[in-house]
This record gives sequence, C-alpha cells and structure tokens, in this order.
Amino acid sequence: MTSQHDKTSVAAISIFASGGMAAAKFVVGIAIGSLALISEALHSSIDLVATIITWAVVRVSDKPADEEHHYGHGKLESISALGVTALLYVLAGGILVEAYSRLSEGTSPPTISAVPFVVLVIDIAVNLWRARALHRAARETRSQALAADALHFASDVMGSLAVIVGLVLAALGFWWGDAAAAAAVAVMIALLGLRMAGSTVQTLVDRAPEGAQAKATAAIRSVPGVIDVERLRVRMVGATTFIDTIAKVPRTYPIDRVEDIKRRAQAAVDKAFGNADLTFTPVPVARDNETVRDRIMVIARNSGLAVHHVTVHDLGVKLIVGIDLEVEADMRLEAAHDIANTLEGNIQEEFGADVEVDVHIEPLEPGLPFGVDAAPERVQTIAAALAEFAGEGEIHDIHNVRVRNTDAGEIVNFHCRAAPSMSVIRVHEQVDAIERALRRAFPSVKRVISHAEPPRER
Repeated sequence: MTSQHDKTSVAAISIFASGGMAAAKFVVGIAIGSLALISEALHSSIDLVATIITWAVVRVSDKPADEEHHYGHGKLESISALGVTALLYVLAGGILVEAYSRLSEGTSPPTISAVPFVVLVIDIAVNLWRARALHRAARETRSQALAADALHFASDVMGSLAVIVGLVLAALGFWWGDAAAAAAVAVMIALLGLRMAGSTVQTLVDRAPEGAQAKATAAIRSVPGVIDVERLRVRMVGATTFIDTIAKVPRTYPIDRVEDIKRRAQAAVDKAFGNADLTFTPVPVARDNETVRDRIMVIARNSGLAVHHVTVHDLGVKLIVGIDLEVEADMRLEAAHDIANTLEGNIQEEFGADVEVDVHIEPLEPGLPFGVDAAPERVQTIAAALAEFAGEGEIHDIHNVRVRNTDAGEIVNFHCRAAPSMSVIRVHEQVDAIERALRRAFPSVKRVISHAEPPRER
C-alpha cells in the first residue's frame, strides 16, 4: 500500500518534470512561431500549477478527523480537482480564440526543424512515465487529486501527438496545420475538464460509488447474526468509504453478542473496500423461530429483571408460565410483589390476557463470601457421603470434590459421570437428589455445585 510519504514524493517529482517540460516547449514554440507548441506549453504550465496544488493538498487530505472536520480532510482533494478543471477551461477558451483568429486571418507557418520534434518526443516519454506513476499511486491510495494529475499527463501525450501532426502538416505546406493542431489541443483540454468535473462533482454531492451499496450490503449480510440490512448509505471522503447502515439482529442476543456483530461487520467492509468507516445501528427484531421461553426472557431482560427456571406448558386452550424471579434479599415484600405483577402484566400483554403466569419470588444469590479450603479430613468425609448417596445409580464416579468454609456456610463442588445417552433433565433430577441428601446429612452445607460429564473414553 502506498504511504502518505510516497504520495507526496510522486507529486513532488511531477512538479519538477512539469516545470522543465513546460519551459522547454514554451521557448521552442516562441522560437519557431508555433501556436500549437505554445498552447501545449501553456497546457503543461496549467499541469504544473495543478501538480503544485496536488502536492500541497495530499499533505493535508490524509490528516485524521479532528474537532472541526469530523469526516477528515479528504474532500480537499475534490475541491482542488474542481479548481484545476476551471483553469483548464480558461486555457482551452484562450487557445480556441487565438486559433480561430489565425485560421480566419491567415498566418505564416512556423519554422520547422528537428528541435521541436525532439522536445515533443521527450515530453511524450516523460508524460507517459508520470501518468503511469501517478495513476498507480492514485489507485493504491484512492486519491482523487492524484487521479486528476494522472489524467492531465495522459492528455498531454495526446496533445503532444496533435502538435506533431500540426508541425508535419505545416512542413508539407499546409499553413493552417499549426493553428488546427492548437484548436485540437484546446478541444482535448475541454474534454479532459468535462470528464474531471463530472467525477469531482459526483464526489462533492456525495454520490455513492458505482456498485458500492451492493458490495457493502453483501459484506454486512455475510456476518453471522445479521438477519437483514434495512438501510445502507455510502459516500466517499477522500480515500475513505463511509458506510451508514441499519441492520436487523435477533432481539434475543445479549449486548456483548451485538457488539461482536458490529466488530465483524467493520472487518467485513474493511476487507471489501480496503479503508472503510462503518456506522452500524442494530435494530432488534423477533425471529420466526423464537420460542415462548425466548420471548419471555426478552420481556424480563428489557425490564432489567433476573429470572430463571422458566417453564411453559401448553394446555391447548391457554399457556401456563412459571418463572423464578430474583430480587434483592432485603427488598420489602410489597415492592417485590409489585415487580412480579408488572412482569406478569408484560407477559400477558405479549401473549394474551388468558395466559396464566405464576412468579416465584426468591432472593438474589449473595455476593461470594470470603472462604478457605476445608481440611482434607472434611473433604474426605463429604466425598464419602456423596459416593454413598450416589450408590449404584445412574450417577457414578464422584470425583474432584472440593469443600470451602465461608461466612455463609460450607460450599461443596464436585464432578460426576453419567451415561452419555441420558437426557439433561434426567441427569439434573438425579444430581439434585444427591445434593438434597447431602444438605440433609450436613446442615452446615449451604450450597452444592455439581458438574456432570460423560464417561472417559478408553
């Protein structure tokens, strides 16, 4: 990728090349009396001015956004290109007026020698090199100013060829050849200006680049979690593609999952455009495959409530919903009851007034109390009890038993194994029975945390 230093270097080299060739063509044109060569020299002089402007602009246009320029400074390149276009039209008009005057009044042909042809051949070679270097730098940096400069030098080649044709005609005795060549140069300058003005104005009025909307939409839709793109706008500011989109995402996703979608969308448009700035606005929407439980969890989350153990039974004529609602342990019952009633009302609003909702209120789990590992003898006693309670049942191989003493009581963690074909609900029921037996046998145990896993592979 061409750097900012490379951009300014290419522009600076073009300044010296433009100045040298413009001076050579002007001196030779005056010496032999060729309007076409003088016109081409003036065209190169405009190129010199354009290149100086370009050199100055590219030093500023890549500066990052600041407090006054929230989208950066890239449009300075478009403004500079528009100014150079105006200069080209002034030059083309002047050349056409002079060419018309000479064609109408008649004029002596220029003095023909090898010198103007040598100068023009050298000019063509230099301009081809400059046009190629500038075009490559403009493509890699997406610089509109460098692209305009490259177009100038490409047109100079055509202008030089027209001058050569005019001089050859004059040498063959056609007195009007030089003036006609000058008029041809003016027409090419005007056509060049028209092309430049069209692309520059389109950028200044924020016209979306051709195919950019479809490319950006496809890139964002490819991100997992994006359901659809509701709206997308694209505009160019310098080398940066600014994309503004509203995208639909599942409303069941937590905030951190949505943030991950945003990051993936930014990476996708960066890959598609090279340098993109994405404004991503997610709109949570319900998916067709949402379950009743999903919808209830969304209602609770939108109300900032902690719920668990959501059960739903469909009796055919109505739904029965059971929910465990967690509230602060020291909250007054009246306040907790109001929260439960509000939750019930929100669920009935979603599913209909005939839905039956039962909310079980329980205190939030307290913060983790400070604790220390129990003595090895205590761990062995608890482990032996767990193994006894498991017996020869479906839950077996009690291992990795840990016991911690805390201010709130003992906390026991253990792992166990179960047949891989067992359902989750069956495993949960069996492990719950072991946990209840342990708490009955050891009242000091306040919490039991278990982890069931399939048998080891042999």
